[in-house]
Amino acid sequence: MSHDYDLVVIGGGPGGYVGAIRAAQLGMKVACVEKRGALGGTCLNVGCIPSKALLESSEKFDDAAHHFKQHGIEVTPKLNLKQMMKNKEEIVKGLTGGIEMLFKKNKVDYIKGHGTITGVNEVTVDKKTITTANIMIATGSDVMPLPGVTIDEETIVSSTGALELKAVPEHLLVIGGGVIGLELGSVWRRLGSTVTVVEYLDRITPGMDLELSKQLQKTLEKQGFTFKLGMKVTGAKKGKDGVSVTVEPAAGGAAETLKADAVLVSIGRRPYTEGLGLENVGIETDKRGRIPVNSHWQTAQPNIYAIGDVIDGPMLAHKAEEEGIAVAEFLDGQHGHVNYNVIPGVIYTWPEVATVGQSEEQLKEAGVPYKSGKFTFMANSRGRATGQTDGFVKILADANTDQVYGVHMIGPRVGELIHECCVAMEFGASSEDIARTCHAHPTLSEAVKEAALAVDKRQIHS
Repeated sequence: MSHDYDLVVIGGGPGGYVGAIRAAQLGMKVACVEKRGALGGTCLNVGCIPSKALLESSEKFDDAAHHFKQHGIEVTPKLNLKQMMKNKEEIVKGLTGGIEMLFKKNKVDYIKGHGTITGVNEVTVDKKTITTANIMIATGSDVMPLPGVTIDEETIVSSTGALELKAVPEHLLVIGGGVIGLELGSVWRRLGSTVTVVEYLDRITPGMDLELSKQLQKTLEKQGFTFKLGMKVTGAKKGKDGVSVTVEPAAGGAAETLKADAVLVSIGRRPYTEGLGLENVGIETDKRGRIPVNSHWQTAQPNIYAIGDVIDGPMLAHKAEEEGIAVAEFLDGQHGHVNYNVIPGVIYTWPEVATVGQSEEQLKEAGVPYKSGKFTFMANSRGRATGQTDGFVKILADANTDQVYGVHMIGPRVGELIHECCVAMEFGASSEDIARTCHAHPTLSEAVKEAALAVDKRQIHS
């Protein structure tokens, strides 16, 4: 039976567009359906990219206001928020247009509209039906709502609204101590906001290596963040003088009211499958709304695949991209592969946080004997020269074989430094392998080498 396409991808985010391009490279006839009207998904349009643009701009502003003086540069910066937002928008526009050009280059058909699965080999886009041998679901995720708090994207905002605020709020209250809340809290703190973070758990960045989380919290507190941990938000009411937020201890206790000019709801994301038509083809979701898949990313229907935020695993753009490529290669008869043990995660606060592999808590829980090595940026020559000395690199390795199980960093540009460790772990390297690799001097990367040396207690500079 002939079909209009070999593969129809529903969703033009990182996983969807990358999977579509790879499938086209392999000779398949491919269409990508996206309802937003701009490719790149949440990540490019209202997530990773605009937030990083604002993080970069706000970091420059904060440096000029507080850190230039130590370098002999005396200035008094003036904020032009309108220009800062314009710069962010131009970056996003350029990148979304770039994906359209990539589609044209690779002969991927870009179909604008809401895609619904109306049959095992059928996708309907705004009443027009197309047939396909295979379907890839890559619809991503949406903001997790919080009962008792109504988001209006003006005063009570999600991450989307927090990227579009018209003025710097005097007091920003962030609900949720995860990655998104801390990054966007950092943007507005640098631009002049007082920032309070309310987190249900007794720690920030849940799931991360605990030593790293504690160091990050301590550093952010020095920058002016206030953390109210073990607290739950029960309501938020708008008034003429801002928002009144009701909080109470998660373990039970007396409630209190916090006043804020703006509130950011950032308690996580949930898989987006609304109007997808899963019921038309007998695909059910689990209790968290995710689509179950097998080791080849096949759903209950073998020719319908799902990747990215709609399936199990970390909600990260690069994880979705790897899965999109793997599905395309599997359809081509190759061995599509994703190593879920070596997926890095980065928090783009200052200092940055980067992690890959298992944490100390996970290794302890699994009963794995391990050894660790740590080296601080305070003892790193490049860090001292640039005045960026906060943080450390920690390497965890098997106590018997020395194979690296995890690497956890907080410090300057560790979002870039983490990748040599990813490569090492992908090749099954030991800490000795990293330690014996010559690193240029003076570089921040030397902290990685020293941490590897420290696994066997033979670091040189501390």
